[in-house]
Amino acid sequence: MVTSPTAPVRKLSKLEGIKERSNFLREPMASELQQDTTHFTEDAIQILKFHGSYQQDNRDNRVKGQEKDYQLMLRTRNPGGFIPPELYMTLDRLSEEYGNHTLRVTTRQGFQIHGILKKNLKATIASIIRSMGSTLGACGDLNRNVMAPPAPYKNRPEYQYAWEYAVKVADLLTPQTGAYYEIWLDGEKAISAEEAPEVKAARQRNGNGTIFSDKEEPIYGTNYMPRKFKCSVTVPGDNSIDLYTQDVTLVVITNSQGELAGFNVLVGGGMGRTHNKEETFARLADALGYVEKDDVYDLLKAIVATQRDYGDRVTRRHARMKYLLHDWGVDKFRATVEGYFGKKIAPYKPLPSFKYKDYLGWNEQGDGKLFLGISIENGRVKDEGNFQLKTALREITQQFALPMRLTANHNIILYEIEPSQKQKIEEILEQCGIQITPEGIEPLVRYSMACPALPTCGLAITESERALPGMVERIRVLLNKLGLEQEHFVIRMTGCPNGCARPYMAELGFVGSVPGKYQVWLGGSPDQTRLAQPYVERMPAEELEAFLEPILVYFKQERQTKESFGDFCDRVGFDAIRKYTVTYQSSANLGNEEESAKPAKKKDVGKNRRHRVRLRDDLHARLKAAADKQGKTMTEIASEALEAYLAKLS
Repeated sequence: MVTSPTAPVRKLSKLEGIKERSNFLREPMASELQQDTTHFTEDAIQILKFHGSYQQDNRDNRVKGQEKDYQLMLRTRNPGGFIPPELYMTLDRLSEEYGNHTLRVTTRQGFQIHGILKKNLKATIASIIRSMGSTLGACGDLNRNVMAPPAPYKNRPEYQYAWEYAVKVADLLTPQTGAYYEIWLDGEKAISAEEAPEVKAARQRNGNGTIFSDKEEPIYGTNYMPRKFKCSVTVPGDNSIDLYTQDVTLVVITNSQGELAGFNVLVGGGMGRTHNKEETFARLADALGYVEKDDVYDLLKAIVATQRDYGDRVTRRHARMKYLLHDWGVDKFRATVEGYFGKKIAPYKPLPSFKYKDYLGWNEQGDGKLFLGISIENGRVKDEGNFQLKTALREITQQFALPMRLTANHNIILYEIEPSQKQKIEEILEQCGIQITPEGIEPLVRYSMACPALPTCGLAITESERALPGMVERIRVLLNKLGLEQEHFVIRMTGCPNGCARPYMAELGFVGSVPGKYQVWLGGSPDQTRLAQPYVERMPAEELEAFLEPILVYFKQERQTKESFGDFCDRVGFDAIRKYTVTYQSSANLGNEEESAKPAKKKDVGKNRRHRVRLRDDLHARLKAAADKQGKTMTEIASEALEAYLAKLS
């Protein structure tokens, strides 16, 4: 027996009041858009997010006593990462005309354009809408972009179902307010794909209190969701979308004929947290159960209604659905969902292990055509020096009108490629300096991710996108020095603890803690199926080698056959790692790697400890350049130089 829940009445936070007074996402943003100012007010900024944009200022351009360099970041909404060629050409043009001349693939399979001025925002969004795109719901307290595996397999029906239902879930949970088209197209009717009839019907079906029949927003109501809400659809075994980090993940289940039967459902994942606030934490999703395909929309509405009505609207730090799962437990959460759903949820079906896939290089679609996965370091589509990715993608799209799928590891997949087009596409990419052979990509780069962070993200504490390439190079030099040339692992970095690049799932995660220093997380799995744990709170960026070397030497000495770095850290535990690093003697001091692998004798502990020496910024930069050129660590170069200098004095 299930009963319809009764939601509690609680005090609303300030932001809840802003949403309630917005007239379904219209004000004060719509009025301020008409004003000849460089930026929006704080209340308008909160409503602007629902329309897909964040107001930022470029900290690199701040001048004391002058107004901030206000600009807007715009994010697209593309279920399953689908970008038709017409939309890509529009985004490319807009980034040149109004943006900072780059595009950025997000870790939720959308594009971001940075650097848009307020006066150009309406023209930019209108152009996107008219090119069959959207920014509605790419940010804000509602369902965000729905993710799905990007692989365009035409001979594997489960992948086609994942794409289909990513679109249908996105449609079901799209805001119904007329504000979006009123504001950005002056009420003009947008041309868009027709919704599936079952989605329309499901949105209006009340169930047991899942919708508000008298509201402009039948599912969200006046106040929308307590916080952002993230969904994904995947297939058994495919973890190309970090399925455990989502509020809701649907896993396609097919019958023996390959026909869709239903979905396994996971709930309660999420990455965001706050430093020094133990009540905030990253969390993996739990198995909720199984739902037949005909009931999937009603179950989704029941899950949304549970979070909508019981999620914390007083403390935003505690407002994600993962905290409701943590506070209640899965059984109470399931029982509440069943009250809205109107029936019991079936048991979760057994699944194979999930594996990370990135689909880089040339692959067959299964229908005679090909697809090509292109690795993009930190997702930044740009022209810089000999690297001309933006030019290459523009030329390929103009010549062949290929659709693309964006990936959750901020790469791009071009598909529907005729075999006869392969050679020309390769020529264009080669001429533009783009590496398309997976084996030719540095593995540490291939499996790394960073958020944009400084200078534009207002939440960033440290560098991320601009810092990670240098950090990865230094890690590779260190691995080579230690005889670990073939080793690689998943590295992720964010400039703040919100975790947009999902660092808490990495084997080695860096999270900005204070300027120039990072919290370090260790122990995630190569397939992103296990949560990492915080190892140190504040590692100075310049001490990366000194920090990592003893851990990597211990890994080399004690790892099991074919054991990954993350699995090793999880198996041996942090106590064992710390015990080893305390007694470790650096090879830079002992002169050879074999000796450095041995823990120091107790009486020698501290004898060869490294001491910190501060350098001027210009000298530090020159030292780093010399170290990179010679394939050595900065400590080695500095030690050699000091020894030579002191030898002259003696």
